[in-house]
Amino acid sequence: MTQKKHAMVSYENMSEELAAAFAEKYPRGQMDYLPDVKKIEKPDGTAIYTVTIEIPDAIYLVKVKMHVDDVEELSKWLDADVDDDGSEEGEGSLPDDNISQYSSGDDTADED
Repeated sequence: MTQKKHAMVSYENMSEELAAAFAEKYPRGQMDYLPDVKKIEKPDGTAIYTVTIEIPDAIYLVKVKMHVDDVEELSKWLDADVDDDGSEEGEGSLPDDNISQYSSGDDTADED
């Protein structure tokens, strides 16, 4: 059995085959691949963010652009057990229980 090639490539420089595999694995882009992002610390103190894509003859680490603020905010949001107002999820009520205010008045059914 031949071992697969291991390589790293930036998102912008992917081959067509790799881009097709990436699109198949992550059809919605960042919303799909965010849970799979791995942070790799470089010796100079900076970091790169990668996802792993496997094609028949190779396994690639694909470098994706992430803003650190986005990662931290999204991680907090994805892992949050407490809403912004401090209440547990599912507790409390809607901000305004009077939903009739959102009606435009044009919602009446036309009668024939």
